[in-house]
Amino acid sequence: MEIVDYLRVARRRLWVLVGVPVLATGAAAAIVLFAPQQFSGTAYVAAPALVGGAAGTQYTGTQAANQFVAAFGAAVTSPRVLVDVATDTGVPPERLRDGLAITQVGASSQLEVTYTAGDRATVAPVLTATTTRALAFLFSSQVGIATGEVEAANADVTAATKAIGEWEKANKVSQPDRIYQATLGELTSLRQQQLSMQAVGNGRGVDAATAAITAAQKKLDELGPKLPDYQALLAQRDAATNALSQAREGLQAARAQAQAADPAQVTSIGEAHEVSRMTELVRTALPVGGAGLLLGVLLVGVLELLSRGRAAARPAAPAVTTAAPSVPAETVTAARP
Repeated sequence: MEIVDYLRVARRRLWVLVGVPVLATGAAAAIVLFAPQQFSGTAYVAAPALVGGAAGTQYTGTQAANQFVAAFGAAVTSPRVLVDVATDTGVPPERLRDGLAITQVGASSQLEVTYTAGDRATVAPVLTATTTRALAFLFSSQVGIATGEVEAANADVTAATKAIGEWEKANKVSQPDRIYQATLGELTSLRQQQLSMQAVGNGRGVDAATAAITAAQKKLDELGPKLPDYQALLAQRDAATNALSQAREGLQAARAQAQAADPAQVTSIGEAHEVSRMTELVRTALPVGGAGLLLGVLLVGVLELLSRGRAAARPAAPAVTTAAPSVPAETVTAARP
């Protein structure tokens, strides 16, 4: 089918191409114009201290801003935050989910939280509760997690210290590792003294040094087999102590982030205003009109196919032949000269 044929079909069914978009646009315009007046407000969240390369920050790297915006948007629409905001404001979670929108300001970490509703009085409270709950969900919860880690690490240190005390009590020795090292140093010194005494011929001194060496060696022989178990307990306590130190650093960083995410410092709530019906009309009517035009084109195609199908199925009319009038032979003969 050529373009001319398409134009001929469109001209013949112009009422469909024009009527469907007009009806769709009119219906959309009527819905927008006769709908209740909507009110909208915007909350601005700007927390540069929460995003960047500073030590302890949760969002770092080249994608830190996008990660923060994505995490904040997910927090705003999370069931927990919606339920908390609904409890604070009395607005149902379903209505909150439909009315809230998150927009990133350029490529920065700043974002806009917009809420649209039919009741002007609910706009500012919803924005305030949403930003507060979302920031708490992202950062205050980290304080609770870090606190739990500190408590767990502290419990490990306490358990390891208790195990060392029980071992010392059972073996009737305190700090055997230090005693072993001190005895080993003393043994080395006694052997040097023994050699010195032998060199000068001091037999009594040699005997005394020998007795001291024997006693020191006996003590080493008693402590030696016990040291591996004791040193293993010391290693457990050292590991628990290091984990406790790291957990405390994490708790300090989490508290710093929670302080930097104070809603009173990083958010500002704009006033609620009426949503422009004209803007809403253009935003709604144009896509609906385009969809109506596409639907009209499809309907024209369907109608044309059905029309051609009926024409092809209709039986053809039989051909009518007209016989020439016969002329008598006598007339033909008479007519000859």
